[in-house]
Amino acid sequence: MKLNPKKASFGRHETFALRYGWLPKGYAALIEGQEKGVDVFSSDDATVVLGVGKNMVASIRYWLRACQIIDPVNSEPTEVGDLIFNPAGGYDPYLEDEATIWLLHWLLASNAEQATAWFWFFNKFHKPEFTSQELTTALVDFVKDVMIEGKKPSLATLKNDAQLIHRMYTQSKGSGRTPLEDALDSPLALLRLMSQGEGGRRFISRPEVRQGLPLGVLGFAVLQLMKQRQIKSIPIEELMYSRGDFCAPGAVFRLTENDLITKLEKLINYIPGVLDIRDTAGIHQLFLVDDKYEPGECLEEHYQTASGEVAA
Repeated sequence: MKLNPKKASFGRHETFALRYGWLPKGYAALIEGQEKGVDVFSSDDATVVLGVGKNMVASIRYWLRACQIIDPVNSEPTEVGDLIFNPAGGYDPYLEDEATIWLLHWLLASNAEQATAWFWFFNKFHKPEFTSQELTTALVDFVKDVMIEGKKPSLATLKNDAQLIHRMYTQSKGSGRTPLEDALDSPLALLRLMSQGEGGRRFISRPEVRQGLPLGVLGFAVLQLMKQRQIKSIPIEELMYSRGDFCAPGAVFRLTENDLITKLEKLINYIPGVLDIRDTAGIHQLFLVDDKYEPGECLEEHYQTASGEVAA
């Protein structure tokens, strides 16, 4: 949630982008292994269980950590990981609801420790149009500015991270020269938070009205941010723009200011009695009225409603 240069990390993905089945498959394998008293990612037959090569095993474990599905220290499932992927009652164990992809995007882009480059891109990099080289240069400059102490990542590592960001969020156009596996889109490309300009050399990622962003996911993000910051009110501006090295939902979801305010007003009605917008000394602020309401309850509201709509 908050950037700490001493805990930043880069290049742990083995250069593999997140792929569609990896999180459900990795979570399921982890749970099955735990029932047998085995750490599936460290076992000799990990490649057989997961059906991928050795480097991909490490990459799957990384993405589970980066998306906050498992704890980075003990590899235990997190609360949100269980809520989504638990085969015995999880909301979306097979990653079928686009809301889950919005949620995974938030969990990744707000993870300053495990996914520092992603945190930086969505919270600190505000150039709406750029080339891959410009993105790499900006990331290198950022690391020079904030990581004053300790060992800095290599240029090659930072370049890999920068390239992976636009690979994961841009829908592939495909070509005869592109290997099939590299052409497969990451699930995050579905969100259309980034696109390729004409000619494919430039990338575009700018604030827009995001009709597809579910209120339940935005509510989870807002409440998680306030809970972790231990605050009961926050200026709307701080929900729009990253301040004090904290992430900001408006920036992470690439929302316009008007769209963020519109969605917050709808969110207040979506979970009545929990949030309110008030003016304090001329500053528009969001207040947490019910501090016992948990972020996960927002997800429950979405998935139960979605389930009811399907059933109907």
